[in-house]
Amino acid sequence: MDTPFLPPSPERTLEGWPDWSILIVDDEQGMLNFLVKTLAPRCHFVMSASSAEDGAQWLRGHHVDLVILDISLPGKSGVVWLKELREQGFTGEVILITAFADLDTAIEALRAGASDFILKPFRVPQILNAVKHCYERSRLRRENFVLRRAVVTSAPGRAALVGASPAMQHLRESIARVAPVNSTVLLQGESGTGKELVARELHALSSRAGGPFVPVNCAAVSPELIESELFGHAKGAFSGATRARDGLFHYAQGGTLFLDEIAELPLSIQATLLRAIEDLNIRPVGSEQLVPLNLRIVAATNRQLSEEVAAGRFRKDLYFRLQVVDLTLPPLREHKDDIAELVAHFIAQLAPSLGVEPLAISEPEMDFLRQYDWPGNVRELRNLIERSLILGSLNVSALYPGQTRRPEASSATPTDLHTLEKMHILSVLDSVQGDKTRAAQLLGVSRRTLERRVAEWGSA
Repeated sequence: MDTPFLPPSPERTLEGWPDWSILIVDDEQGMLNFLVKTLAPRCHFVMSASSAEDGAQWLRGHHVDLVILDISLPGKSGVVWLKELREQGFTGEVILITAFADLDTAIEALRAGASDFILKPFRVPQILNAVKHCYERSRLRRENFVLRRAVVTSAPGRAALVGASPAMQHLRESIARVAPVNSTVLLQGESGTGKELVARELHALSSRAGGPFVPVNCAAVSPELIESELFGHAKGAFSGATRARDGLFHYAQGGTLFLDEIAELPLSIQATLLRAIEDLNIRPVGSEQLVPLNLRIVAATNRQLSEEVAAGRFRKDLYFRLQVVDLTLPPLREHKDDIAELVAHFIAQLAPSLGVEPLAISEPEMDFLRQYDWPGNVRELRNLIERSLILGSLNVSALYPGQTRRPEASSATPTDLHTLEKMHILSVLDSVQGDKTRAAQLLGVSRRTLERRVAEWGSA
């Protein structure tokens, strides 16, 4: 290396400029000095090299966001090295510069994966504009990926936490305290209690609100693909990897990565995740490059992680690393005073999207809803309201099969509620011919929760 790297100095970065790491490769010392002097005051840090071989050596142990690369180099040419970089999985931006070029050279450079192409000699504004355009291109690519993923997964936008009960007030206060800090957060609670909603609220109230919110359901990705999905991979890293791909950690840079159902991660991936959190960098599968992280992780699970640790299914060290801040979401049965407000919220939210008239809920019908134990929590209540809006009346009989639609006496015992819950679940199972996956979807609970309830009744 001809020029020593400039150590990271975030305070040196000018406002409006990307907090990027840049590698400049050129065999002309005067050009290297000019580019370093121009870019160093504006970016995170700048490194220079006089050959492709020196640049490759630097990249083996460091991450850069942008390479400014001369085409005519001693030894390996800039275009040849660029093709190798792309094949090895480098997904950063590359600006090619040259003093001698024709149309064929420019076409070859763009086909090799260059982001921009500049002819020497050039002035300061030209290189600054090229760097800004690369940054904008990178930002838009990440935003487009996040938006496409949100559309595919039907991820909801930010919604307010509904309810004025003491439990919900305490949850809001906890979120307000936790959101401004950058610590990892672990959300625990039963299925359907709104863990993703809380994660989005934490993101929206944080200093990272302007960055992406990237959710991933760890249970929905096969164990064979989860490492590549999270960390990305290089071309040829495994069978079928015909091109390099960035992972979800990359697309969450500057924002929040929400790892839902984290207890479903295989133990081997748990170890990789622990290293990423502790070292604040990742290594894509099959790649030699370390990528620094600038994001916040919020994890969620409907299991008791302490029990999973005791059973050997979850790493103790990862559990403690995630449990920097631990928020437990209350089940709906513990804040039934919020049911009326939740019902009104879901009717106002769903009726316009379904194109139906809002429902008028009578007080006796509301009493029925308050008596039910809601094993599927808020998600089950939402599903009931959606079905009722489609049918045109509150489907209370679905909660209490065979019962008259009159409010129970206020002295109803907890045993009666459990019996009614059992009757409802068995009724739903019967309506789908015992299909537990479909029944769990209708009830708004996980299949695992449904199987556990049925097993408890079988042993009773």
